[in-house]
Parts: sequence; structure tokens; C-alpha cells
Amino acid sequence: MVDLSINLAGIKSPNPFWLASAPPSNSGYQVCKAFEAGWGGAVWKTIGAPVMNVVNRYAAIDYNGQKIIGLNNIELISDRSIEINLKEIYETKKLWPDRAVVASLMVESDRQIWHDIVKRTIDSGADGIELNYGCPHGMSERGMGSAVGQVPEYCEMITEWVTEVSSIPVLVKLTPNITDIRFPGRAAKKGKASGISLINTINTIMGVNLDTFEIEPSRGGKGGHGGFAGPAVKPIALNMVSEIARDPEIGLPISGMGGISNWKDALEFILLGSTSVQVCTAAMHYGFRIVDDMIDGMTNWMEEKGYTSLDQIRGKALPNITNFGDMNLLSKYVAHIDEKKCIQCNLCYIACEDTAHQCIDLLPQNGKRQPTVREADCVGCRLCYIVCPVENCITMEEKKNGGASKTWNELMKELPQPMTMEDLRAWQHKHGIEVH
Repeated sequence: MVDLSINLAGIKSPNPFWLASAPPSNSGYQVCKAFEAGWGGAVWKTIGAPVMNVVNRYAAIDYNGQKIIGLNNIELISDRSIEINLKEIYETKKLWPDRAVVASLMVESDRQIWHDIVKRTIDSGADGIELNYGCPHGMSERGMGSAVGQVPEYCEMITEWVTEVSSIPVLVKLTPNITDIRFPGRAAKKGKASGISLINTINTIMGVNLDTFEIEPSRGGKGGHGGFAGPAVKPIALNMVSEIARDPEIGLPISGMGGISNWKDALEFILLGSTSVQVCTAAMHYGFRIVDDMIDGMTNWMEEKGYTSLDQIRGKALPNITNFGDMNLLSKYVAHIDEKKCIQCNLCYIACEDTAHQCIDLLPQNGKRQPTVREADCVGCRLCYIVCPVENCITMEEKKNGGASKTWNELMKELPQPMTMEDLRAWQHKHGIEVH
């Protein structure tokens, strides 16, 4: 039997799938509806002093027929009062005691104001608190959101204010709009946070109207930057989650988010260290029912692999992350084209000829031109594999070299410093590496 239940810093849920703090978790009605569909938890849309939102506050990137590969928003925190939100959190938790209900909070940088809202949140019965240090628009101009998350000292200070009075777990939600995500992560740890959630949205402008020159979307002729989310941000989120997970100075449980659209995405986050995963854009696109596929897909995968709990796979991919200096320079892969699957679109040839290493030829075959890799010249860059429209038509095949291994760091110890091009060429020749 597969058990998908999790315990993130004391916050328990029957599965790792949580709604992120966003429009889908704006009310008790929505959160209860999500729980009925099977979601394991929800982070309530951020609570603070009520705001007034503007219209035309969403924009999206569509690509090649696929809708919403990226979603931008300038929506602010909840436009409902603190009292109403806390009342609905209380009611929701009473109805769903086995689900995780986490309150997202953001108020001005005043110790007493933070103490007050934290105490009121604890009285609501919420399982935990998430501190919103990530909003890149609207609130950041007011000294909140990413204005806090971008300054480690502020991150530590406000987290300490909260943990001084909180009797429930405190998660710190980090902004990706920063050079090194580890520094605010370490600051959250110093502030005695129970865990970290990331990433919040990425600062972006979605486009310019080529007729009116207005920023898209326009509000009375004006536009601006907003927070970008959706499938397009997943690689950025995976990197930042792994950075937090690998940092020995942090060592806190993680709630990962950023472009999670299906169970495979969720597993990638868990394999890189996440305990729970939060979803927003996919729920806004397809509705709450997507959690069925997420639960079934993850359960089936775990059964197939022989795992019974998420604890057995959490962080399992982290040891495979390394720096360039520790990669094997003698590893050899070359591209192989399956002629039976090839449709002679020649995209591989064009990409290689124009922008890579000119190692694919078009050879006459049955009245057509068949792309063929010259293995001796192939450097294994993988561009042809990426542009090929036919699944598994092009594969990258490893060429055995007797187990020879040499990393860049090891090479630097062998060669004279400073190293000349002649030194490098001689080393390549010694090890049988083709020079192009």
C-alpha cells in the first residue's frame, strides 16, 4: 500500500498536494470545494489589511497552441477583511480536521502588528502560518512582500517577531527575485522558521502592444510589472528548491511550488527535497479536479517503483547535482538517428549546420535526403535531440571509454597555470578527444 501522507514541520496532510496562496484559496467556499476534490491542504490567500485590486490583472503567454504556459498577475492580497478570513479558516478547519490549512500573512513591518495578527491566526485553528515575503508588485512598493524577501536582515527580523509569539509552525515564503536564494533562506533559519516555501512569482512584464505601445494588459493605457508563474517557471523553481535543500546552513523542510501542473512535476520537486507541493496556475487553468490525476499518477508510479511512502524518495535526486568542475570531461555521448522513425523534416540538420557543430549530413536514400550523424565529429551537445519532433527518433548514446574519468578540477591540477590553448590541445590529444 502506498501512503502519500506527509508531515511538514508538524503540519500534516493526507497527501502532498496543497493549493498555493492565491485566488483559488481566497475563501472558505473554495478551499472546502478543493478538499472535497481531494486536495491535501491549502495555503489561504494572503491575509492583511484589505486592499482594492485593479481590473485586467492577469496576462498569459500561450505558445504553439498551448494555453497559459506562463501566467502573470498584479493581484494583491485578500480584498476581504481579516475578521472574515479568520472566521472562514476556523469553519473550514472544523469541517476538515485532517487537511492542512495554512494562513498566509503579510502586514506592515511593525512588531506589534505582526504579534497581533499571529495571535488572532492561532485562535482561528490554522495548522500553520506562511509569511509572504515574495509578492513582487503592489505590496513591495509599500515595503512588504519581496521588499522583505530581498533583504535577509528584514527577513530574519520579521520572522523573529512572528516566532516570538507563534505556537504553530511558521513557514517563510521566499521570493525568486534575488541573486542567491540561500541568503534569505539562511535568514529565515536564524529567525527560527519551521520551514521554507518557494518559489513565489517572478518579476516580469508580459508584453507591449505594437499598435498602441501600451504595456499588456493595459489599464487605462497603463501597465506594469507583475508576478509570473505557471509551467514556464518550473526549471527556475526546481533549481532554487534544490539550492535550499542542499545548503547545510538551512536544513529546514520545504514546501515547493512553481509551475507544477501534474504528478510528474510534483515528483521532481519531492525528489529535490520538497515535502509538500503547492499548485496555483494549473488549478486556475483546469479547476480543482486535476488533483485526481496527481494522486493517481503519483500512487501508480510509486507502486511501480516499489516505494510505499514519500519519505523513501524525498531528496533522492539531490546527490546527482554537481558543479561543472566535478563533471567528467572524458564522458562521450553521440547522437543517433533512427531512420525508421525519421520523417525527414531535417530540423536536426538545420540546427546542427547553422548553430552547432556541422556533424549531420543529408545523404540520398530512396529518393529522399536522410539526415545521418557523423559520429567522429559529433560533440554530443544534444541540440538535434531537442529540436526533433518525433519522440525517441534521436537518442544520445554513450560511448564507453574504459571507465576513464577526468574532471575540470582534476585537469587544473595537471596542467600548468596559467594554461595556454596549446596546453589544452595537447591534453585533449593525449586522451583521444577530437578537437573541432
